[in-house]
Amino acid sequence: MRGIETKKVRVINKETLIVTVDISKVTNVGYCRCPNGEDVKPFSFMNNTRGFNTFWDRIMKTKNTHDLKDVVVGFEPTGPYGEPLTHFMRKKKVKLVQVNPMHTKRVKELEGNSPNKTDQKDPKVIADIIELGHALTVVHPEGPAAELRRLTHARERAMQRRTAIFNQLQDLVFVIFPEFSQVFKNVKTRSAIFILENCPAPEDIIKYKLKNLTTILRKVSRGKLGEERARELYAAAKTSVGTREGRQSILFEIEEILSIIKATEHFVAELEKEMSHHLEKIPYSRFILSIKGVGDITVAGLIGEVGDFREYNTISEMLKFSGLDLFEISSGGHKGQRRISKRGRPLMRKLLFFAAINTVRKEGIMHEYYQGCLARGMLKMKALIAVSRKLLGVIFALVRDHSGYVEDYTVEHELKKAA
Repeated sequence: MRGIETKKVRVINKETLIVTVDISKVTNVGYCRCPNGEDVKPFSFMNNTRGFNTFWDRIMKTKNTHDLKDVVVGFEPTGPYGEPLTHFMRKKKVKLVQVNPMHTKRVKELEGNSPNKTDQKDPKVIADIIELGHALTVVHPEGPAAELRRLTHARERAMQRRTAIFNQLQDLVFVIFPEFSQVFKNVKTRSAIFILENCPAPEDIIKYKLKNLTTILRKVSRGKLGEERARELYAAAKTSVGTREGRQSILFEIEEILSIIKATEHFVAELEKEMSHHLEKIPYSRFILSIKGVGDITVAGLIGEVGDFREYNTISEMLKFSGLDLFEISSGGHKGQRRISKRGRPLMRKLLFFAAINTVRKEGIMHEYYQGCLARGMLKMKALIAVSRKLLGVIFALVRDHSGYVEDYTVEHELKKAA
């Protein structure tokens, strides 16, 4: 694992060539700046092998002309568009850095005292930030951690598609059978899906008859639903005010949506199986899994986002990386509220938040801490964020100390000391 920890880079000296790139999907814009302030006019190159070789030749020509020893290549994070260039440059003897887009947005007004934003201006602004010493190292997960990051992001996209398609399903069902959502509050349940697959229209439900409907619901819900729910559904179908115009077309689309949902759920299940498989290859994962309420998917997602917990020296670095570090805006007599910065990885915060919900339940490891936060007057949301921060600290400590989680650690420690 190389360079997994995101740190500030301040190694710009009189023998360093600063090279910056404004990355786009098709055409990138490169820029070179020498230590004496002399620069090379921004130039374009394509996002392909030929373009990358042209870019590298330009770098080496400038470096040799000015007799420089080191090269720092910087850019803004641009998602997938920057990955080919990053992969290409990792094989060269350069130091890769990145700058926060928010810093670029603010510093660009210093260039010509104008908010003007162009592909020619942006590389120069990035170079200014690097010179100021505010660049960050580039995170490169490798091996199983890299696989976990890809799988986690794929699962997140699939879950987003699933949510969107369920919302679409609810809208279509409401048109032909608005009372359905009053009987089944959650369309995602097994029973609701079964009804929509077999008798989506009110008249289909009436044809089933009450007795058969009761038997089917009891079987599909594994005994959770019975005659009472069947009566509600049957009565709603008989008095439905759903539209009949264009109903056949809507039913056709509902059928297609249900098949997409089924395929998406199968895909998510396969992703989760792969995540568990790669998680087994990471030795320290078992320490995190020892925490009650934190499962395979959460741990796999966290490792995928972080890369390698062992490369971090302090919990404050991890809090900042996740965007859970605190800040306040105070001035004079005004004391601002402390909030999380949210300038880290959003998916990491999401995973920790849902893990926090699991651990604050009764008999959960964070239940007492959570209740203590509420007793001090914290809102539930803020208390859960406090638990997320605490949970990240516990995970960091377990990996650092190569230890499993001990629920009654204080009591056990005291007993050992007494012995």
